[in-house]
Amino acid sequence: MKSIPLLAIALSALLTGCNKSGKSGQLSVAVIPKGTTHIYWKSVEAGAKKAAAELDVKVTFIGPQREDDRSQQIDLVTNQALQNDAIVLAPLDAVALRDSVKSVSEKGKPVVIIDSGLADSDSFITSYVATDNREGGRIAARRISEILSGKGKVAVLRYMQGSASTEQREEGFLEEIKKSPGIEVVSSEQFSGATASQAQDVATNLLTRLAAGDGLSIQGIFCSNQTNSYGMLQALRGKNLAGKVKFVGFDCDATFIDALKKGEMHGSVLQDPLNMGYLGVKTAVAKLKGEKVAPVIDTGATLITPENLSDPKVAALIDTQLPK
Repeated sequence: MKSIPLLAIALSALLTGCNKSGKSGQLSVAVIPKGTTHIYWKSVEAGAKKAAAELDVKVTFIGPQREDDRSQQIDLVTNQALQNDAIVLAPLDAVALRDSVKSVSEKGKPVVIIDSGLADSDSFITSYVATDNREGGRIAARRISEILSGKGKVAVLRYMQGSASTEQREEGFLEEIKKSPGIEVVSSEQFSGATASQAQDVATNLLTRLAAGDGLSIQGIFCSNQTNSYGMLQALRGKNLAGKVKFVGFDCDATFIDALKKGEMHGSVLQDPLNMGYLGVKTAVAKLKGEKVAPVIDTGATLITPENLSDPKVAALIDTQLPK
């Protein structure tokens, strides 16, 4: 009779030592992006899977259906922490995700933050792996100043309140553009929202407000992420204004490459989402193995322009962010 409970205990121990992949002792990491539909996040996923293959770890890539669904992302963090050894997270909101991340960390599980920062979290997150977003905004400002020869009026279309990455880009742009006293920022209070259709509507309304005859009262526009850059481009095209104003965006999209070639866009600041996903997982696994990890890892930002699209390094970076 005693052999039955002993067998049960042994079976339980065996099951506990195996995750869903069936490999005993294999580490598992959940990667939770802001969303899963944009090609940007698919590049993050590709990088995460590359690291998983190299390190022989299991990666679960799962995100909210909408990039403004904070409650769903909080639930994902809580649930995935129960099923995995570590979390790699791109928080939708710098404040709203803080408590759930802190709770996971206090239970002894590493949390690596990617893409967008988490407020007041230095004491409990493992590492922050991301673009230097403030510098990305500065890069865009320098490009605008260059192509406007340091003179003119510009508008900034913001993304969404609470999104730390885009807020830092916008702040970086506004800080840097002040170094060109001949440039005046005449609008920087509009938020595009989380979807391309919302962004296009907001951009159309903004362009209507800034209209002057058949053109615009501004000479430059900056948008801080893929969603609102795309929305602005479509709004400019809809009003037959594409190419008539200097336009610098952020992130990569096949439409942006076409617009750069046509002179409808004059620059876009690219991140390296493949590297971000790759280093996010590698950093989480290093922490699990007791290795020392850097508190901040900059994954880089690159300005693409009509003039450098054919550069091999730029072309290679673009290739990682376009649909195959």
